[in-house]
Amino acid sequence: MRRSRADILALFAAVEPRVQNSQNFLEYRNVLRTTMAAIGTELGIQCTESELNCLADTLPTWPIFADVTKALQALKARYKLAVISNVDDDLFAGTARALNVEFDAVVTAEQARSDKPNLRNFDVASKAMAVGKEAWLHIAESLFHDIEPANKLGITCVWVDRAGHGGATRRTDAVPDLVVPDLATLAQIVGAT
Repeated sequence: MRRSRADILALFAAVEPRVQNSQNFLEYRNVLRTTMAAIGTELGIQCTESELNCLADTLPTWPIFADVTKALQALKARYKLAVISNVDDDLFAGTARALNVEFDAVVTAEQARSDKPNLRNFDVASKAMAVGKEAWLHIAESLFHDIEPANKLGITCVWVDRAGHGGATRRTDAVPDLVVPDLATLAQIVGAT
């Protein structure tokens, strides 16, 4: 049975949190490998070594959305910027090069030894940024990994809902303070452009 892109992303959204929710912290390359294996099992496919490693091997070179770098640079001119990412340090390094923005703090799951939506990641970020959570504006694509914990912590948050690109994260009842279609729109709203 052939599965659509949306079906595969929904399967990823269901499997990845189960893998991350295991008792022991896994570095993200292992999360991706285990997720690929579980998806293969679900689809009745035996993945090769190359297929099991394909997401982690390619993640540092995944393309970024066209509006992101310019919007981040505009925001950086007025605000401090930090990243809270569920990836490993070396995996984020490739993305950071593509973003071409100097971040004030970068907190990865590898550093926190936990994965969002775990609140620990936000606590580690708070210490790294030395900024109270009342001064944050948390901007994210994932309702499950980001907006839900921001709600729990009382952090003002913006959901970047890139309709049509198909998300690979679970839907939740989390409620963002603002919804934008992309970062360029947010930069305009806050007067950074």
